[in-house]
Amino acid sequence: MGVIEPRQLPWPAGAAGLPAEARLRHLAAGALRTGRPLALWREPGADHPRLLIARSLEAAYTGLPPALDEQAPAGFAFFPFRDSDHNPALFLPADVGYDLTQPDFVTVALAARDLVPNLTAWLAAAPAEVLAWHYSPRPAPHAATEAEYKQFVREGVTAIAEKEVMKVVTSRAARRPLPAGFDPLDAFLELNRKYPQAFVSLVSVPGIGTWLGATPEVLAEVTADGTFHTMALAATQPLKADVSPRTAIWRQKEIEEQALVARYIVNCFKQLRLREYHETGPRTVIAGQLLHLRTDFEVNLRQVPFPNLGTDMLRLLHPTSAVGGMPKVAALQFLQQHEGYDRAYYSGFLGPVNVAAPGVARLYVNLRCLQLRPDEAILYAGTGLTVDSDPAREWQETEMKLQTVGAVVAVAAF
Repeated sequence: MGVIEPRQLPWPAGAAGLPAEARLRHLAAGALRTGRPLALWREPGADHPRLLIARSLEAAYTGLPPALDEQAPAGFAFFPFRDSDHNPALFLPADVGYDLTQPDFVTVALAARDLVPNLTAWLAAAPAEVLAWHYSPRPAPHAATEAEYKQFVREGVTAIAEKEVMKVVTSRAARRPLPAGFDPLDAFLELNRKYPQAFVSLVSVPGIGTWLGATPEVLAEVTADGTFHTMALAATQPLKADVSPRTAIWRQKEIEEQALVARYIVNCFKQLRLREYHETGPRTVIAGQLLHLRTDFEVNLRQVPFPNLGTDMLRLLHPTSAVGGMPKVAALQFLQQHEGYDRAYYSGFLGPVNVAAPGVARLYVNLRCLQLRPDEAILYAGTGLTVDSDPAREWQETEMKLQTVGAVVAVAAF
């Protein structure tokens, strides 16, 4: 086999008999053992996950992808709520890929052909029992108590009443001990089984850490047929046996909260002077054990004179009013002054660009996620406030949201 321009690297004979999920673990172990970044994900409704490995953190350049179009490089975006020195915006190039729909080959990008000798050694090595996941060197964030969070909500409601902001999205972190023998890869596969319609991800980057999540919210998507898609997802209530999406009843507070998010997206279109969009909703949708209100927006990119619409909308949308508030600048300033912890990559965005095919990008808001530490998980959840928000209800809503991804750490508190 030549190594000048490799495209597909077959598994060696000794590993050829491994099941697909065992091969996935085997390849991830080699990447982690050699200090390389990786992203593992499964699209909503898909049967199998995909794995991407970047050659090194240096190769994982920072900043937005050049464009959400077929000319952009293939890779995986992993962006924080706010870009900073210790929470950099990352784009991991698709140097090495493994798709469980084609389990007999590992794909190597031409630009990464120097990795072939290393990859050959990884694949031929004995399977690793314990994977060396990357952990953040930064201290764990402050976890607000119930009293602290309720006071934070009161401050947010006051800011809205005094017209400092129209809406603000408060959030908190929660620290949970990991059960003995906790395995992040097994937890990822369990989330796949529990939430087939979520975007499930496991991202591990040297110096940044390891993040696991199952998010229901699309930030920006460009499909193979040239359609741009985004959504306004807000308002929350528990999914109960006697309630379906067709029979769910929403309070005025929740309807207003969702309408503000939809209005924010329309305003982004207006900034670009785009009028040719299709709006559907709001409608009630299921996300795990929760119900939300959702409005979808679509633009046919082949029928509008906006070749950079995907990238331009991405820059305008993030962080959306669904995770920050409105007006954006005032809401973000309020959070910086009052939230009391660093969100890091929670409520940022993540997803593949040009991996499935040229011109196909799917980016999701990083909700229902946790950050892994050696002995604990840091979970995150937030709620959108209006002038009618009740602190006790908002605390309870964060408790419900923590259960989505928190269930895989098997903590009795859930």
